[in-house]
Amino acid sequence: MDALVEITDLKKAYQTGEVTFEALKGVSLKLTTGDFVAIMGHSGSGKSTLLHLVGGLDRPTSGAVRVGEHELNEMNETALAKFRRAHVGFVFQFFNLVENLTVQANVELPALLMNKKDRKTIRKHSDELLQRLGIAVHSHKHPWELSGGEQQRVAIARALINHPTLLLADEPTGNLDSTSGEEVLNILSECHEQGQTILLVTHDPLAAARAERVLFLHDGRLAGSMAGGDAKSIAHRLTELK
Repeated sequence: MDALVEITDLKKAYQTGEVTFEALKGVSLKLTTGDFVAIMGHSGSGKSTLLHLVGGLDRPTSGAVRVGEHELNEMNETALAKFRRAHVGFVFQFFNLVENLTVQANVELPALLMNKKDRKTIRKHSDELLQRLGIAVHSHKHPWELSGGEQQRVAIARALINHPTLLLADEPTGNLDSTSGEEVLNILSECHEQGQTILLVTHDPLAAARAERVLFLHDGRLAGSMAGGDAKSIAHRLTELK
């Protein structure tokens, strides 16, 4: 099967004054359609940097990222913005919802930015997502009226509104209590069961265990992989990277 995501010798360096920090030092990997892959590593290992490069939120120092037919390195900023809107759904640790918009308006915003004319279809899909994620009752509320877990459900609905090719989740349970975190992981698992391709960055072995495959980053390099499913084995493997 052809790779949906192909990352080739990806390197990323940041310059602060005279100091250069190499966040990624030559990472290569592939994801096929329907994969659920978790990226684990200690703080500073390059996890979030990798996710941002795959999603077109940042540009590599060298190497290449391809998502479907899109060669991200060859795209200008306008093309990258259109690519992100049409093909990538983002779920972050801190929700990033617009506080003065209602729940439903937050969910619909990316779709309206893509196609402002087809409001009826957008509303129908947002209604379906809100119902599916158990937050339809909150559709007319604002984010500040919701719990953290509820806000993350809104963020997931927003990420799914444009039928993304790829769902990128960066520590989606990192700001939640254990019960809310479990609910969010259940939603991600359900999305995967329905065919969604997911790349998850997490420090939590329980979250990584939901993935089919777990990749480990250490000092900006891939440091092995294993099957998901067993949180204790994943946690043990992570401790070996210290």
